[in-house]
Amino acid sequence: MEQPVPKLPMPIRATPYKHQVDAFNFVCGKFGLIPAGGMASPGAALLMEMGTGKTITSIAVTGTLYQTGKIRRVLVVAPLSILGVWDEEFDKFAAFDYTLAVLTGTGAKKADTLRHMRGTPLQVAVMNYESAWRLEKELQAWNPDLIIADEGHKIKTHNIAASKAMHRLGTKARYKLLLTGTVITNKAIDVFSQYKFLNPGIFGQSFYVFRNRYFDMTGYGQHTPVLKRSMEQDLMRRLHCIAFRATKAECLDLPETTDIVRNVELEPTAMKIYKDLVKDSYAELGQSEVTVTNILTRLLRLSQLTGGFLGDDAGNAPQRISTAKQAALEDIVEDVLQEGKKLVIMARFIPEIKAICSLLEKKEIQYSLIMGGVKDRDVQVSAFQTDPQVQVFVGQIATAGLGVTLTAASTMVFYSLDYSMSNFEQAKARIHRVGQKENCTYIYLIAQGTVDVRVIKALRDKADLARMLVDDYRNGFNPFSSGR
Repeated sequence: MEQPVPKLPMPIRATPYKHQVDAFNFVCGKFGLIPAGGMASPGAALLMEMGTGKTITSIAVTGTLYQTGKIRRVLVVAPLSILGVWDEEFDKFAAFDYTLAVLTGTGAKKADTLRHMRGTPLQVAVMNYESAWRLEKELQAWNPDLIIADEGHKIKTHNIAASKAMHRLGTKARYKLLLTGTVITNKAIDVFSQYKFLNPGIFGQSFYVFRNRYFDMTGYGQHTPVLKRSMEQDLMRRLHCIAFRATKAECLDLPETTDIVRNVELEPTAMKIYKDLVKDSYAELGQSEVTVTNILTRLLRLSQLTGGFLGDDAGNAPQRISTAKQAALEDIVEDVLQEGKKLVIMARFIPEIKAICSLLEKKEIQYSLIMGGVKDRDVQVSAFQTDPQVQVFVGQIATAGLGVTLTAASTMVFYSLDYSMSNFEQAKARIHRVGQKENCTYIYLIAQGTVDVRVIKALRDKADLARMLVDDYRNGFNPFSSGR
């Protein structure tokens, strides 16, 4: 099969895959940048599953709009846990001039940053959904030409504050992109709010007119919308007229495995505790024999802390000091399940696993679990592999990394990492094995500025982490610093 050619140059520093070129051409056609069949539209949806490259495609579209003189200001709205991803991806891929600011801090600080984002080159402001509605007045004044709603299913409920703000902002923007795995999971009614943002001409301005046209209200109290069979074809035709769909199963040119490092920022209080522990650990090393065991023992406590928990030497229950990784995981769980897919979560430490299970229970998500002490391993694996209701598998790396097949999922999250190369490779092989029909995506939650950075680098480089740390110490460096 010949590689398709972009009908305009894609201003990115990468060779795009076929489906990314197709998606780029599709959006450029909708935006009137190239001749295209079908209707033009001020908004388009990239319904691309995790790991297929929604962000790089959006960056290419953004650069093309800028280079053709169509836009000067871009607003990216995304879940809090992935704001930094946009900064990293622009830095890595954008082959055009831009200035990007991730808006953080107080509302006043965000507003002040926004006010100073004027002139050339292209100005890109990145913020979360809550900030977008709280700063709606300031954003209206800033007047973005292009708005990108990342993980756009966050605005699937039409009458919440964030959705209403995005609808109003969308009416003024010349161009809009919505990125998500799919706009529909179990409820087709979810498309209305997302499409009201993109192009109200598709499904109209009124939720109730839309609902009455496409759905019968059933169940107790008539609160359950059921899509009318006679209207199903019309709804899908309208939905796809401004949407490009890409699934991992269809993207035949994707690599067999894709690694995604999701950088997580620990809260300031947690980071202070972490840095104090780094100093203490380094000082303790100086008072004892420097051995692999001594270094790894101290590294272990630092790794536990990056996952949110701090134990003590007295054997008391670990104290929760951070929820940063859990917040990032929550967004990933929502994204993958939104796509109608299953997910495997691997973690090293028991407190993390218990916290993950509590999160899933709170969200009423059924899961299988293998960790130390679980006897019915076969039952847990079978439920995940065969029961559509069991959407998540939670595993402890040391105990779930061997002898189980988890090919019902093609995405695995490493909440934390084992230092053992064999445990790491074995855990990854649970989804990437015979029976897997899709390319596999691995997501690593890495706390910035911590030992997580060194651990993932050593594992991916197949380096001996313990030996590396001992050598660092003997060469006069703090082995627990993330800086080397």
